[in-house]
Amino acid sequence: MHRHIVAGLALLPLSALAAEPAAVAPVAGSGMAAQLGQLALGLLLVVGLIFLLAWLLRRVQQLSPRGGQVIKLVSSQSLGPRDRLVLVQVGSEQILLGLSTGSITPLHVLKEPVQVPDSQAASPEFAQRLMELLGKDKH
Repeated sequence: MHRHIVAGLALLPLSALAAEPAAVAPVAGSGMAAQLGQLALGLLLVVGLIFLLAWLLRRVQQLSPRGGQVIKLVSSQSLGPRDRLVLVQVGSEQILLGLSTGSITPLHVLKEPVQVPDSQAASPEFAQRLMELLGKDKH
């Protein structure tokens, strides 16, 4: 007889625990939805903050004077996949530099500055440069 009572007592907490998750399940589901909503809202706030900071950075960069730069890139010519010739102007001097992987070598200081037309500016628009690299620019 004691065995039946012990077995009955052992099953009593299991039945009570089995009934408890059914009562908690709807609350957990609504809690999960609230957590997902908070997560989505937090994610939107972070993404919005990133866009706001990017916009502010562009505005601040536009306000800085560009004409006051001491070093200017006059022209650039690719010699291969990793080698370039670059003509830079520092003050009133123009210097021809050789750029390769991990090194910059001054090649020549020009006695007379080279005048480059605006159409051959050193930094072309991204789309034009991309088309040149892809070989689709038929000049």
